[in-house]
Formats: sequence, structure tokens, C-alpha cells
Amino acid sequence: MGSMTSPLLTLNDGHSIPQLGLGVYKIADDLAASSVQAALEAGYRHVDTAALYENEKGVGQGLDRAGLPREDVFVTTKVWNDSHGYDSALRAFDKSLTKLGLDYVDLYLIHWPAPRQDRYIDTYRALESLRADGRARSIGVSNFHTHHLDRLLAETAVVPVINQVELHPWLQQAEVREYDANHGILTQAWSPLARGRAIGNDTLDAIGAKYGKSAAQVVIRWHVQLGNVVIPKSVTPQRIRDNIDVFDFALDAADLALISAMESGERTGKDPDDLG
Repeated sequence: MGSMTSPLLTLNDGHSIPQLGLGVYKIADDLAASSVQAALEAGYRHVDTAALYENEKGVGQGLDRAGLPREDVFVTTKVWNDSHGYDSALRAFDKSLTKLGLDYVDLYLIHWPAPRQDRYIDTYRALESLRADGRARSIGVSNFHTHHLDRLLAETAVVPVINQVELHPWLQQAEVREYDANHGILTQAWSPLARGRAIGNDTLDAIGAKYGKSAAQVVIRWHVQLGNVVIPKSVTPQRIRDNIDVFDFALDAADLALISAMESGERTGKDPDDLG
């Protein structure tokens, strides 16, 4: 199973995160439980959920069924836009923790900056307090543009460990990745396969054919080589296994150049300045 276990990346607070994890966006509770269990049995040690997904309970059941020691699995959840503000965020965290059935999460993120509410600074201060009392081991953000991060770094004490953003071959986020790297923040990719757009793409299929890998495996490998944390989502046990089977080959400079040329700036989701 050696090739099927993700490398660990070190966060700026000294904790480490498995570089490859399971995303569970839009997966119902019962299916989340079986998907998480299948992923942990396939060698995954990192699961990424959120209050918005309404499947924290199922994720907790999947963790429970797999029966691994708690410290062996990295669990992330997120505070939704309807719970911004200091007290609201603390209450939302309590709810998430109860649903997950855990004593702590490894990472708690602000899901979106929701700039029109203008409460992400207060929300982050709640995360700082959760980190101080150990119920969130690490804290970070999701969908933050560099201008949101500028303000966060200026007005709060703890540098986020991660900025999780939409990131795939059509939206490569070079500016965000560079900013994050310059501030010791890891970049994490959601929608790493552009919601399935990678599947059946001629360029990616051709690269994959060289290695006996699928287009999806090529893109996941691309993320790994860029240094991104990556959380492909699947509910199919075979695909869950395939998605972590990317540590026995490496893309070469020509492959990376072909993928680099796919950049088009196209989002599958909202612009963070427009949501919330």
C-alpha cells in the first residue's frame, strides 16, 4: 500500500496535512459515510467537509466505521456565510463538532470571505480562539482573494495555514498561489478536476496514455507536483481508489507545459467577491 498513501505537507504552525484528501461536497449523509469509509480503507487520511454540505454527521459515521485512531485522520470543516461574526462562528463550530462526533477538528476554515457582510475579521478572531483552546488544531480560510488576505494578515494575529480555492487546469490561480507561498500559506484546490471537465479532455487523455493513467489521475498528479493540497471528490469506491493512485509516476516538463497552456480563467463556481 506504500504508493497509495499521500505525502504529508507541513503547515506554518508545525502540524502536517496529507497532501491528498477526499472532498465530500454535495454528498448526502448516508453516502458520505460509505465514501469516507471507502477512502480511509483505500489509504486516504484526510477528509474535507463543511457545514454547508450537511453531511458532517455522515462523515463522522464514516470515520467511526473505519475505526482508525483519531490522530491518524486529518479532518477539515468550515463555517458557512450565515454564521459570520464572533459569537455566531463559535456556535456554528460547536454544532459542526457535535455532528462530526469529534473532540477537535484538525482544520477549521472560513468557507467564503462574504465581503459584503464585512465580518470575516471577527469570524477569524473566533477561529483564533478555537485554536487557542485546542478544539481546532489549525485554522485557515477558503476562497480568499489576495486583497482579503492582505486585510486578514494586517488585522489578526495568526497566519492562516491554508487558503482553499477553486483551482484546476482552466483556473490555475497563479497570483493566489504565489501570494500564499510568499506568506507561508499552503494553497488547497477545490474542484480540482473542474467538476468533471477534465474527464475526456484530449490533451489530458494523451498525457495519461504515456503513463497508463486517466485524465483525472493526470490532473491530480499535476496538483501534487505544484505543491497544492488537493481534495478530489467521488462516491465510487473504484474512483476513490484511482484518485489516490498518483504517486507511482511523474509528469515531465512537456506535460506540465501542455497543462499550463490550458489556463482560461474560467470558474465553475462563484467569484469570492460576489458571494455572501
